[in-house]
Amino acid sequence: MKDPNNTRNTVPRRGSPLWIYFAVVIVVGAAVFAAALAGMSGAQVDALAGNPVFWILAAFIVFGELRPIITPGSTENNGATTSTTFSFAALLYAGLPIAAVLQSVAVIACGVLRGRTPHRIAFNVAQYTLSLAAAYGTLTLFGIHPGPTALWVPQGGDLPAIAAAGAVYFACNDGLVGAAVALHERVSLVKTLRWDLGYQVLVHLALLALAPLVVVAMDRSAVFVPLILLPFIAVYLNASASVRREHQALHDGLTGLPNRKMLTVRTEDSLAEARAIASRAASRSRGAGQAPRVGLFLLDLDRFKEVNDTLGHPTGDRLLQLVAHRLTHSVRPGDLVARLGGDEFAVLLPTIRDTAAAREVAARLRAALSEPVRLDGMSFDLEGSVGIALFPDHAPDFELLLQRADVAMYHAKESRSGVEVYSPEKDRNSPARLSMLGDLRRAIDRGELELFYQPKVSLHDGQLVGMEALVRWRHPDKGVLEPEHFLPIAEQTYLMRSITHYVVDAALAQAAAWWRDDLTVQVAVNASGRDLFDTGLTETIENGLLARGLPTAALQLEITERILMNEPAYASDTVGALAELGIPLSLDDFGTGYSSLVRLKRLPVEEIKIDASFVRRLARSADDAVIVRSTVDLVRTLGLRSVAEGVEDPQTASMLREMGCDAAQGWHFGRPMDAATATDWLRRRMQRAPEPAA
Repeated sequence: MKDPNNTRNTVPRRGSPLWIYFAVVIVVGAAVFAAALAGMSGAQVDALAGNPVFWILAAFIVFGELRPIITPGSTENNGATTSTTFSFAALLYAGLPIAAVLQSVAVIACGVLRGRTPHRIAFNVAQYTLSLAAAYGTLTLFGIHPGPTALWVPQGGDLPAIAAAGAVYFACNDGLVGAAVALHERVSLVKTLRWDLGYQVLVHLALLALAPLVVVAMDRSAVFVPLILLPFIAVYLNASASVRREHQALHDGLTGLPNRKMLTVRTEDSLAEARAIASRAASRSRGAGQAPRVGLFLLDLDRFKEVNDTLGHPTGDRLLQLVAHRLTHSVRPGDLVARLGGDEFAVLLPTIRDTAAAREVAARLRAALSEPVRLDGMSFDLEGSVGIALFPDHAPDFELLLQRADVAMYHAKESRSGVEVYSPEKDRNSPARLSMLGDLRRAIDRGELELFYQPKVSLHDGQLVGMEALVRWRHPDKGVLEPEHFLPIAEQTYLMRSITHYVVDAALAQAAAWWRDDLTVQVAVNASGRDLFDTGLTETIENGLLARGLPTAALQLEITERILMNEPAYASDTVGALAELGIPLSLDDFGTGYSSLVRLKRLPVEEIKIDASFVRRLARSADDAVIVRSTVDLVRTLGLRSVAEGVEDPQTASMLREMGCDAAQGWHFGRPMDAATATDWLRRRMQRAPEPAA
């Protein structure tokens, strides 16, 4: 049966080392084959065709080619072929032409039945022809010249010659195949031969040792030849059963992919080789050698449970088999795709240049999965989340590499980014993160968190639209830390709730102080994904407004598009309660998520903030200018206010005004300021007449 995950049928790229190697071996093999046949006469062919031994031998060679003993750990149905015994016996008995013809016919028949590509069939024919020719050349060195008209039956004293011919046959055959595999999988020849050398030596020793017995039986009587088949079948069945058990121990039963055990072995081999290369490099340069990178990906299918629950497990199993096929054909030869269980897969890259190259491979995997799938009359759109960990950048051994790829994968799933590289700051188990959490917990208790304020200004008349409250951490050792240094860690823990409640309380207190001084400005506060599921947030805001005598318009909540577009967040009770209370909502970082127009229209927001990544490139990128202009037009159509983030120069502000953008925020209008500086800035601003923003 053809293995759907096999990539060796892929035709090598013209001009590549593998293509050149195939071409050379096929051409040389064809020349040797032609030379062997050139010495045969029609009378010799007729004589052999009339001999029943010839036909029995031919049948055994074809059977043996169709029923190989699979190499342990291989998904290939092409292990040590039992035809070796009979083709080698044909070589000993009737010479090279007969052995080459019989073996070639068997290879071609087997290749056609198994759906192998022509280039691969041609290579196998050449490989066996050259191996048999090398063995025949060894026999001639001992003065043995079997041929169609000079049938040879070995005697006891001929065993050294037969052993030498068998050793040469094995070395040539294993070397030719090993070189092809090494070029295909982009690994060293030594490593390829070492993978299963012990097994191959043992199996070929048994198969080649039977050949002289077959020759003796053929010479005595054709009736004796089938008698060899019974013990041969017993040996074959026992060997196959043993190999099958080992294969099952190393492979997933559903997809045929390697399992966790084989992934562990192959990863540790790759890590050992990378360390050895680094050690050799260090000894040559007498310094610390940089170990080559090894990549480990974890991939988890998104919403696979819905398929199982809706269409049943049989359909889910077929979907997993299709995923296995797509993943295997989306990586380089030599990379390993494994199934760890359920809808979780792993990909091992024995060599990878850097993080950027790893991301490219991950993007290719996701692109392969995204092709629509049709099963049971239904079409599926598959997506996967990929976590990346690299040796030695992120972990020194397999267990830690797997754990950190898992951390990255779950972060990719939570953030809906698709692909994430391991980052210690996002690892809930890393020592640095645990230390940071401890410091942050104490910072909240000690009042080390502080709010800075940045203005939002109207682009039409220069009026102040509001002030955004931005939390900072005055770390006793590291100085003032901006949110990106500690909020991503806090968002994964219960600390986020404490930080949000502190920010809301501090912002309301500052807003109340400003309103008492007739500085009636709206203060905006950022809300995290966890906040949308905190039923106490609405109550905290409502009580804070009442206690300070502030209207609901004094506070605005900014929620990122990615979070608010998430279905559970969109439908959460907190969003509805905030809207019912009358708290203005702003959709932050617009353009980085996946908003649908229908949902966007239904969202209870009054303002859309265009992400700074588009605004900063406005003057340099025509594409970003189109995006910003389209967003401004869309927001205007929906009757909402558009605010551009990241405005840092007059040219950008002017372009936004021409596009019809309502307001802007950025260093051009004012950097984030502490409360005292912001108060002075507001007083000066209120004392002079507003003017259009420059």
